Amino acid sequence: MNLTVTGHHVAVTPAIRNYVEAKLDRVMRHCDHVTAVNVVLSVEKLRQKAEANVHVRGRDIFVEHVDGDLYAAIDALADKLDRKLIKYKDQTYSHPHDALKHQNES
Repeated sequence: MNLTVTGHHVAVTPAIRNYVEAKLDRVMRHCDHVTAVNVVLSVEKLRQKAEANVHVRGRDIFVEHVDGDLYAAIDALADKLDRKLIKYKDQTYSHPHDALKHQNES
């Protein structure tokens, strides 16, 4: 997995980078098809925004969250990403067309 963390109007300190990596490692255990993750952290007045673009096989998954605290935004981002990756994995591994194929053979 290739992880890129960038900041827009915010300096990405090693502590923030380690926090993002720890949160995303927990999420990435669900799906092993992830090839690249781009995380953008931005600050606009009192809005702290975290967005992630995850490239998996055949699709890009985009998630964002805005909060008053940057760490809370990263937490919520990880939760949203977790739900979306589980949904992607369920869609990928369920094969309804195979069930119809076996039904037609009978």
